[in-house]
Amino acid sequence: MGRFVYAMQVSLDLRIEQVPGDAGAGEWLRVDEELHRAANAQMRALALMVHGRVYYEVMEEYWPRASEDASLPDYMHEYGEMWTAKPKVLVSRTRRSAAHNTRIIGGDDAIEQLAALRAETDGSIGVGGATLATQLLRAGLLDELLLFTHPAILGFGRPLFDDYDLPIDLDLLEQRTFEQGVTMHRYAVRDAKEASSC
Repeated sequence: MGRFVYAMQVSLDLRIEQVPGDAGAGEWLRVDEELHRAANAQMRALALMVHGRVYYEVMEEYWPRASEDASLPDYMHEYGEMWTAKPKVLVSRTRRSAAHNTRIIGGDDAIEQLAALRAETDGSIGVGGATLATQLLRAGLLDELLLFTHPAILGFGRPLFDDYDLPIDLDLLEQRTFEQGVTMHRYAVRDAKEASSC
C-alpha cells in the first residue's frame, strides 16, 4: 500500500502563503542549495505525485522550463527534470489534458479513485496542494506530513489545511535542521486508514 505524504514549506504559524500565489516563492522563505537538495532527495524517493489543479498549474508553468534554463544551478535543473518525468496525477474537474507524464482524475468520486490509487501503489505518493491535502485528511487517507518550517511568523495568510479545525494526532518520524534556520519534521498521521478499510 502506498502512503500519501503532504510536503509543504510553512511558517512557524503554519501558513503556506501570505498572499495568494506566493506559496514556494514568498520573501519569508529561506530556500538555499542545502534545502533544495534535500527536497530533490525527497522527490527522488516518491513513487508518484498527486496534485490539485492550482498547485499543478504553478509547477507546470515553471519546472519544465527550469530544467533547460542555463542561468539556474544544477540542483534546480535536477528538480525540474524530476518533476517533468515523475508520474503524476492531476485531480481536477476542469482540466481535460495535461503533459509531463500526467494523468487526470476528477468527478464526484475523485477521493475514492485516490483511495484505490493508494491501495495499488508501492511507495510514497507526494501530495501537492492544500485543498487536496485537506480532502485526503478528511477522508482518513493522508498518511504523513513533511513540513519544512521557516523561521518566520506571518500572522495571516493561507493555512496548511483549508477549513479544517479538528485535532490531528501525529507521531514524529524524522527531523533535521538546515543552516538557514529551517527545520524539517516528518510526521505520521495517527488516524490514517489502512488500505483494507478504504
